[in-house]
Amino acid sequence: MTKTLFVGNLPWVATEEDLAAFFGALGALKGARVVTEPETGRSRGYGFIEVDEDIAARALAMHGHNIGGRRIIVGEVGPGPPLA
Repeated sequence: MTKTLFVGNLPWVATEEDLAAFFGALGALKGARVVTEPETGRSRGYGFIEVDEDIAARALAMHGHNIGGRRIIVGEVGPGPPLA
């Protein structure tokens, strides 16, 4: 089963590739998305990852770790549409 996790407090310069690389070290990701401003393309400082259930617990344990000098927030979200 796939779980969607919220990742907050990302550095403004973080990309989807950065997010995928950070969490990809735990195992294969199904998807990674950084939410951006529509007009400017600038990051809003948060995103989402989709992982298998067996990787989700390890990803949630990354709460409080640093990415680019910022302590990230990782939490589980409810069901929603899959990442494209």
